[in-house]
Amino acid sequence: MLLDFHGTIAQVEDPVRWVTAAASSLGTTLDRGKATVLADRLMTAGRAGGPKPHRVPAHLAEVWADRDLSVAAHRAAYEGLAATVDADLAQALYDRLLIADGWQLYADTVPTLQALRARGVPVAVVSNIGFDLRDLAGQLGFADLVDEFVLSYEVGRCKPDPAIFWKACAALRTDPERTLMVGDSPADAGAAAAGCSVLVIPESDPGKVHGLGAVLRLL
Repeated sequence: MLLDFHGTIAQVEDPVRWVTAAASSLGTTLDRGKATVLADRLMTAGRAGGPKPHRVPAHLAEVWADRDLSVAAHRAAYEGLAATVDADLAQALYDRLLIADGWQLYADTVPTLQALRARGVPVAVVSNIGFDLRDLAGQLGFADLVDEFVLSYEVGRCKPDPAIFWKACAALRTDPERTLMVGDSPADAGAAAAGCSVLVIPESDPGKVHGLGAVLRLL
């Protein structure tokens, strides 16, 4: 089985909490009103794990295009977008992305992964991302329930390119025709072109039951 990360396994923290925690890490306390206004502006600018920017500034166009293929480009793209709103806060905002406190697992993530492990179903996380998820997965408590991490910046291919799904299947030593890809976006549905079956589950609110148990019924 192949699983997307963001929007399938976990969700980024609430935007106001994101801004408040980042400011706090720099020794600044924001009242809720100011944090809400700032969060709204940052979400419009574009947030990793959140909405894409309405407009990518020309000076960020190159790193934006490569954001899921390079660690440096990923940080430069999202710090750059945040800096268009608040340059002092940009690095701290990005750093929240790299720690467990900046994410929430869906309530049914670990139980579903445990059930898959008990049934002997190999699992790979397949993600368009520009940083290593393995440490974050360990912090969040599900790394030991995943057999492989197939990350776009490491393999040089991004979903929906069939190649990233083929690499994931090869890593699990399974045929695409016997593999289910579970995600939340059209990019994840690109696994169909690689020969996989696909289940798309729309994003849920952070920490909620997401409907991942459906994969157990499909098996």
